[in-house]
Amino acid sequence: MSIRNPKQALYEQFAIVAKALGHPLRLEMIEHLAQGARSVEALAGKLGQPIANVSQHLQALRRAGIVSAVRDGKFVRYALADESVLSAFASVSAVAERHLAEVDRIVRGYFEARDRMRPVGREELQSLMRDGLVTLIDVRPPDEFALGHVPGAINVPLGEIKVWSQSADTSREIVAYCRGPWCVMSFEAVAALRSLGHSARRLEDGMPEWKAAGLPVEMAARRRG
Repeated sequence: MSIRNPKQALYEQFAIVAKALGHPLRLEMIEHLAQGARSVEALAGKLGQPIANVSQHLQALRRAGIVSAVRDGKFVRYALADESVLSAFASVSAVAERHLAEVDRIVRGYFEARDRMRPVGREELQSLMRDGLVTLIDVRPPDEFALGHVPGAINVPLGEIKVWSQSADTSREIVAYCRGPWCVMSFEAVAALRSLGHSARRLEDGMPEWKAAGLPVEMAARRRG
């Protein structure tokens, strides 16, 4: 097959991927699918969107090769095609953070207002965990925690932070993580824990980035305690 302008042909294909990523709901869907494979129904429930709307967006992502679909009994489960999708998401975020004034305004007005402290890096967390110096909490919902979490993490969904904190050891620093670097739940958890007298910080990113880095993942649920 002869291609008159191969570079233009390639760029047209690249543009299909870029166009598929160019919708806020699709980016949020990618964040959720990065936690684990989901059916259309489950994903629609997570997003609070009609099933038909979510299905339409999933098909656009699938046509662009961003998600894959596997039949599981009566259901079709969707997942990210591979780790490169997460890298693309991170690259888009990084460009926006560096060059869009509105992103800076949102970060300063919401995220930094809740947590201006330096987050904990992955290597630092591993060292702190080995030395028994921190309590690590995963503030995602239980179903996401069950799909995979950092070894040694305790599942404390955001709505249960206050009750859990009453029996938590105040002499140990608490590190919280959730779906990704801009996941609202970890910022809210840290702010709540500090208001309750605990020393708390966030992990610099979330479970998908931890997994993408090739670090160990635990599947079995861990009881709170």
